[in-house]
Amino acid sequence: MSETLFTGITQLATPKPGPKRGGDMGQLDITEHAALLVRDGLVAWVGPAAEAPATANEVNLGGRAVVPGLVDPHTHAIWAGHRLADWEAKLQGATYEDILAAGGGIRSTMRATAAATPEELEQLTRPRLKRLTASGATTVEVKSGYGLDFEAELRMLQVALKLQGEYELQPTLLIHVPPEEDRARYVQGVCGELIPEVARQGLATAVDVFTEKEAFSVEETRAIFTAAAANGLRFKLHADQFHAIGGTELACEMGALSVDHLEASGERQIAALAASDTVATVLPGVTLHLGLPAAPARALVDAGAIVAVGTDLNPGSSPLFSVQLALALAVRLNRLTPAEALTACTVNAAHALGLSDRGSLSVGQRADFCVLAGTDWREVAYALGGQPVQEVYCAHPVQPTPGPSSPTAGT
Repeated sequence: MSETLFTGITQLATPKPGPKRGGDMGQLDITEHAALLVRDGLVAWVGPAAEAPATANEVNLGGRAVVPGLVDPHTHAIWAGHRLADWEAKLQGATYEDILAAGGGIRSTMRATAAATPEELEQLTRPRLKRLTASGATTVEVKSGYGLDFEAELRMLQVALKLQGEYELQPTLLIHVPPEEDRARYVQGVCGELIPEVARQGLATAVDVFTEKEAFSVEETRAIFTAAAANGLRFKLHADQFHAIGGTELACEMGALSVDHLEASGERQIAALAASDTVATVLPGVTLHLGLPAAPARALVDAGAIVAVGTDLNPGSSPLFSVQLALALAVRLNRLTPAEALTACTVNAAHALGLSDRGSLSVGQRADFCVLAGTDWREVAYALGGQPVQEVYCAHPVQPTPGPSSPTAGT
């Protein structure tokens, strides 16, 4: 048995365990002059330092605030190539169609990723995950979705599986871009071949679908969700990024883990999410990078929905390598309060991944936590640069991780 008492905590701020909706998102337990007892990777006791139990192993954190480890429920961290030329062209007025015609856009990322070896993808992905972890992420969802064929999708997930030995990852099979020809056959193959093979190899915990006018229809999504459930996998959705075509309502009807993006969501979609246990995941990095309207997180919270926040780390629409910065942007762009944003990035983000054992520094929960640079927990929502998260303690791996690292190639 290993046991450590962490002292020297000016403030320990945490939501209670389990997903929070509506007004409960703003309710945190805040302990001044706190201590935290960790036993075998789990929280064994938390409270005022003056009441802490005696233990042989004590670590003094030096008078800093502590919050739970952050959970990033939406990333595309595995890719090859870059989209820098696309970005510059867009800044100069090029349309999405212009960029595609010039050989850019998402299909350029798919070509580069499909051409990369597993070793190359691993080498590119590892430093991205290191940066996310250093920013406070103790659990990270990682999607496939940049494969030109099923074999490339499987390779992406196999890379994620290998990196699970170093990082706490939740892999997701993403059905992302329809083929240019024989679409019905492709969907049949996804349902009858790809999903069963992913389940057989244990490569993913969930299946995601991009439901949009330019992507998959509601009925195609229903078929894919049905196949996921039949193979023992949970499911989630990219929806309402550009158009609200019914994907959110379908996800809520079928019990999806989450619906992510929601920039185009209106009253019907907000009401559907508020009446369900499906998490509304907002992605402020997309709003910042693409200039899209912000997802209506304020209206979702006020309606009683479960709201989470993610980075959407990807090369085309959200090159955001910090979950702490996503949290801070959700306050500015999505109008969450600091307490709501912390809840959105901890217990609610964990719920968006089907996880109930993390996100709260409460007895019995995983002892994943962030040590901030300052003495006030609100620094995690306030800072827009620097290193507000100084150390990250994670039950897996067990060593603390220092603050943010330098940028990496291929982003």
